[in-house]
Amino acid sequence: MKKITLLAATVVASTMLFACGSKETSMSDSKDSLNLKLWVDPGSAEFYSKLVDQYKEENNIKYTIEVVESDTGKAQENIKKDPEAAADVFSMPHDQLGQLVEAGVVYENTKYADRISEENTELAVQAATYKGKMYGYPYGVESLMLYYDKTKLTENDIQTFETLTAKAKFGGNFEEDGAAYFLAPLFVSNDCYLYGEDGEDPSGTTFNTEQGVNVLKWIAAQGKNDNVVQANADLLSQLEEGKIAAVVSGPWGYKNIKEILGDRFAVAQYPKTNFGNGEKQMKPFLGVKLYSVNASTAHPLEAMALANFLSSTEAQKKTFNDLGTIPSNLSLQHSKEVLADPMASVVVTTSLPENSVLMPKIPEMVTFWPASLATISDAYKGNLSESDMKSKLDQLVKDTSVVAK
Repeated sequence: MKKITLLAATVVASTMLFACGSKETSMSDSKDSLNLKLWVDPGSAEFYSKLVDQYKEENNIKYTIEVVESDTGKAQENIKKDPEAAADVFSMPHDQLGQLVEAGVVYENTKYADRISEENTELAVQAATYKGKMYGYPYGVESLMLYYDKTKLTENDIQTFETLTAKAKFGGNFEEDGAAYFLAPLFVSNDCYLYGEDGEDPSGTTFNTEQGVNVLKWIAAQGKNDNVVQANADLLSQLEEGKIAAVVSGPWGYKNIKEILGDRFAVAQYPKTNFGNGEKQMKPFLGVKLYSVNASTAHPLEAMALANFLSSTEAQKKTFNDLGTIPSNLSLQHSKEVLADPMASVVVTTSLPENSVLMPKIPEMVTFWPASLATISDAYKGNLSESDMKSKLDQLVKDTSVVAK
């Protein structure tokens, strides 16, 4: 009787384990129809097709992995539109992660979180994590940086914003769409928080403090600074015509700016500045490029393994060499190849927590962009008096603590 009872218990336990088994086990066992789709950045399909072929060969994989170029900047829109038809693995900017997780369309990284945490930078790991769980597989970092004409500005000149603009004209976007991407991190540079210390607290923004008011005053002062020029769509033409000697742009601007400046080209991290309460390092937003797995994938084990490979040290090295994507991998960031690249070395330095602000990834950021742009633009154009700045920032903090309907 004891043996029968034990056998029955074993059968029941096994049945329960099978019934409650994870999607990772049950669905990945269906090999007959197994194939994966991978969405990659525009212009990178040829490179990734070769990388995927290498992955398949090294792991004796026989199933199809289809590589498709997609507008990764619209990943959250494209995935949410039809998750069943979307790619199993897709590239995305990390700031969309919160929206995707809240929509239930991203599969948690249940197998490779330790490897990613050990091998990547602190902020890259934070970018791949949302509400304490890891969903992403980081493979690159990017930020704005300072490009300048070294015949008009020396390395000493660009140490502070004040010495830079005393010597030559600076061009940046202070009043048009996109200005908040450049200027909002300056509030964090001056000891304010954007959505709390970890960027995930909707009620944690502190732009309406004395330090925040000082930043808004600083922005207003640039509107009266003869050596600060509004430049956005015309930034490259103004640089080419010699109207400005320094600009901010990201890795995407490197090729054109270097072509314009030629031998006069130089690049550096942001300077320091005094917002009115002591000298601070000006910080840009840091963006992290992630791979993520679609929650609707029929084959999560294989999808996670592919995302893990694409974010590995080996893959990041190839991606840097062939596409110029600056790695998030710690060892690669300190490699001779990366540090020998002027732009990459600047981004590596900028990606340190003391030099940049990880762009928040919570859904409330959708509300933040237009509201912060209005406040920044009004200050720069002289449409906001100093006496009204505190109340304006109070309203900004309130308005951006919720997701726009």
